[in-house]
Amino acid sequence: MKTDSIFYQLLQRFPACFFDLLNLPPETANSYQFSSVEVKQLSFRLDGVFLPDTPNQPIYFLEVQFQKDNRFYSRFFSEIFLYLHQTDLSNNWQGVVIYPRRSVESVETARYGELINSGRILRFYIEELREVESLGISMLQLIIAPTTRAIKQGKQLIPRIRQELPLSQTTARTFRIDRDNFGL
Repeated sequence: MKTDSIFYQLLQRFPACFFDLLNLPPETANSYQFSSVEVKQLSFRLDGVFLPDTPNQPIYFLEVQFQKDNRFYSRFFSEIFLYLHQTDLSNNWQGVVIYPRRSVESVETARYGELINSGRILRFYIEELREVESLGISMLQLIIAPTTRAIKQGKQLIPRIRQELPLSQTTARTFRIDRDNFGL
C-alpha cells in the first residue's frame, strides 16, 4: 500500500515521531532499530477448536500441554490469532489450556500477562481438579493417574460410561480395542 511506504520512509528517517506518539522522549529512538519485517507463516495445528452453531457463542481453542515449553504461549496465541485472521467468523473466543500439573506450565508469561489474566484464557491443572461426580472430570483424571490406579478407576467407570454416554458403532469398537489393550 502507498501509505505503508510513506510511513516506512517517515519512520525510517524520523523514528522519534513514533516515540512522540507514545509520549516518550524523542531520544528513546536512539535505543531502537526500525525495519519492516516479513513474518513468514508457519504451519500451526491447534489441539482442538470448538466451533459454535451460532455467532453469539464463543469459539473455544483447546491446547493440551503435557510438556514444559517456554514458547508455548507464543505459539498458542499465534495459532489463535492466525485462525481468527483467516476466518470470517465474528464470534468471541476463549482459550483453554489443560496441563497435567502446574509445574509443566511455562514460567515465561510476562509478555502475555494481559491476555492470560484477561479472562480469555482458562488454565486447568488435572492434578488439582477435585474429585467430583462429573464423568468427564473422572476420565480426565485417569490420564495422569499411575497405571494401576488408572486401571482400577477405569474399570469402576465403565458402567457409568456405558450408561451416560451413548456409543456409536465406531466408538464402541474403539472402546473395545482400548479396553482389551488395557485389560479392562
